[in-house]
Amino acid sequence: MANLTRWNPISEFADLFDRYNRSLGLPTSPGDVENRDLFGRTDWVPAVDVRETSETYQIDAELPGMEKDDIRVTVENRVLNIEGERKKADEKTEGRQHRVERVYGKFVRRFTLPDNVDEESAKAEFKNGILTLTLNKTEPARPKAIEVDVH
Repeated sequence: MANLTRWNPISEFADLFDRYNRSLGLPTSPGDVENRDLFGRTDWVPAVDVRETSETYQIDAELPGMEKDDIRVTVENRVLNIEGERKKADEKTEGRQHRVERVYGKFVRRFTLPDNVDEESAKAEFKNGILTLTLNKTEPARPKAIEVDVH
């Protein structure tokens, strides 16, 4: 007997909105993954926390089930990029799967850095599924006064 899937126009609208957000590097809504189409299930955006101290900015990204080799971090033109892919393990189990809630696929998160960040100071640590990025602050460049001789 074939399984029937009920059409849900709200779910399609939410999927369209999430795809738009992903294209801009914005977080997507968790939504009802069970009622999304297969394309909506493959993309995800990891949650992040951004903290500021007097000396640093720190970003913690949740990347459960990933290895450090699956993650790429770059800083270019004052933009911090976190990219990666969470791959589904080839699980061979007996019986049927009744529910799949974990989301797999590629992701990109982008953060525009403030002017007082030393891009060269970026440090990354990956432990227990949490990527911690630390960027040191610098003194913002002060305008240089130039004396002009007027004749």
